[in-house]
Amino acid sequence: MILFARLTAVKRATATFSNHTAFRTLKTATTDHLSNGGGRYGTNDDYFATVHHISNIVRRDIYLERTLNKMCISRIVNSELVYRVLRSCSNSGIESFRFFNWVRTQHPQYEPTTVEFEELLKILAKTRHWETMWKVAHQMKTQKLPISSSVVSFIIEHYGKNGLIDQAVELFNKSKNFNCPQTTEIYNSLLFALCEVKNFQGAYALVRRMVRKGITPDKKTYSVLVNGWCSAGKMKEAQSFLEEMSEKGFNPPVRGRDLLIDGLLNAGYLESAKGLVRKMTKEGFVCDVSTFNTLAEAICQSGEIDFCIGLYHDVCRLGLSPDIETYKIMITATSKIGRIDESFSVLYRSIEDGNKPFPSLYAPILKGLFKSGRFDDAFSFFSDMKVKGHPPNRPVYSMILKMCVRGGRYIEAGNYLMEMIEFKLSPMSRHFDMVTDGLKNCGKHDMAKKIEQLEISLRGM
Repeated sequence: MILFARLTAVKRATATFSNHTAFRTLKTATTDHLSNGGGRYGTNDDYFATVHHISNIVRRDIYLERTLNKMCISRIVNSELVYRVLRSCSNSGIESFRFFNWVRTQHPQYEPTTVEFEELLKILAKTRHWETMWKVAHQMKTQKLPISSSVVSFIIEHYGKNGLIDQAVELFNKSKNFNCPQTTEIYNSLLFALCEVKNFQGAYALVRRMVRKGITPDKKTYSVLVNGWCSAGKMKEAQSFLEEMSEKGFNPPVRGRDLLIDGLLNAGYLESAKGLVRKMTKEGFVCDVSTFNTLAEAICQSGEIDFCIGLYHDVCRLGLSPDIETYKIMITATSKIGRIDESFSVLYRSIEDGNKPFPSLYAPILKGLFKSGRFDDAFSFFSDMKVKGHPPNRPVYSMILKMCVRGGRYIEAGNYLMEMIEFKLSPMSRHFDMVTDGLKNCGKHDMAKKIEQLEISLRGM
C-alpha cells in the first residue's frame, strides 16, 4: 500500500509538472509570435498550435475557465480564433458554450459575429443540448442577428434524427421569427425529419404545400422522399409516388428511375437496384453518370466486379458519358482482379476525353502489373506516366518500392528511392531499411552504402 501511494504521488507530480511545462511553453510561444512583426500572429505553426491547445483545454479540462484565465491570449482573441476553436470542439456541446461565454465575459473587445453564433447552434443541436441551443438563438434575436436557412435546416434535421418531430415542425413554423424565410432547403429538412419518423403521408402533404405556395421542389426534395420509401422497403410505393407527381405536374427534375436506384442503394437493396438497372438497359435507357458511379462502387464493394464491367460497357454503348470518378472506379476494379488490359482500355479512353492521368488513376494499374510479375511493363508504364500524367506522389513511390523489394528487384528499388529524394519526396525510415537490406543481400554494398549516406544527410544525423 505504501509503495502504491508513493507511485500515485509520483504520477500526480509528473502530471502537474507536464501541465505547468505545457503552459509555460504555450505562454512563451504566444508571446513570441505576438512580438514578431511578420504574418498574422507570427508563424502559422504558432497560431495553429495555440488553437489546438485551447481546443484541448475546452474539450478535456473540467475547470476550463480557470485554466484559460492563466493564458496570455487576450491580444489574439478574435472571431477567427473563436470560430476555429468551436469547429475543433464540435462534439463538446456544453464545453463549447462555456468557452464562448468565457470569451465574451473575459474579453470585452471581442464582438461575436453570426458565424460563431451559428457554429455554436449547430454544435448544441448535434449534441442534443436543445435548451441551451434556444438560449443562444434568443441571444442572436436580441442582437438582431439573422439565422441562415442552412442552420435552421440543420437543426430541423437533427430534431428528426432524434425523433422529435413536434419540435421540428414548431421550428419550421417559427423560422420567420428569426428573419429566415421558408426556402426549399428548409422544406427539404422538414421532409427529411418526417421521413425519419416514417410519416410519409405528412411528407407528401408538405410537398403539395410547397407547390401551392410557389416554392419549386429540387432534386433533394424527391430524393429525400424516395429514400424514405425505399428504406422502409416500399419500392412500389416510391415508384407510384414519382409517377403520381409527374401526372399532377410536379415535374421531378431528374428521371424517376435514377431516384429509385439511388434510394435502393441508400437503403442497402443492392440486388433490387441491379435488377432495375438491368431492366433499364434492356429497354434502351441509361441512368445518369452520378447514379451509375454510386451503383458501380456498391457493386465493386460487394465483389461482383465482372458484373460491373459488363454493366459499364452496356451503359457506354447506350450513350453514357463517363466522368473522372467513373474512370477511377473502373480502373481500380479491373486492376484488382488482374484484368490489366481492361484497365488500360479505360485509362486510354479517359485520356482521349482530355483527362490528364493523376496518381490515384494510374497507381492501381501499376500495382496490378507488379502483382502479375510484369515488372518491365510496370517500369515502362511508370516512365510513360511521368511524362504524360501528373507527377507521381509519395504513396505511388512507396508502393513501387515495396513491390520491387517483394519481387527481388533491389537495384530498381534503390534507383526509385534516390529519384524520390530528388523530387523532394522524403521516404520513410522503413523504406530505407528494406532497400538497403535487399541491396546488401544481393551483394550491392556500394549502392547500399550510398543510400545509407543519403538517409543520414536527409535526417541531419
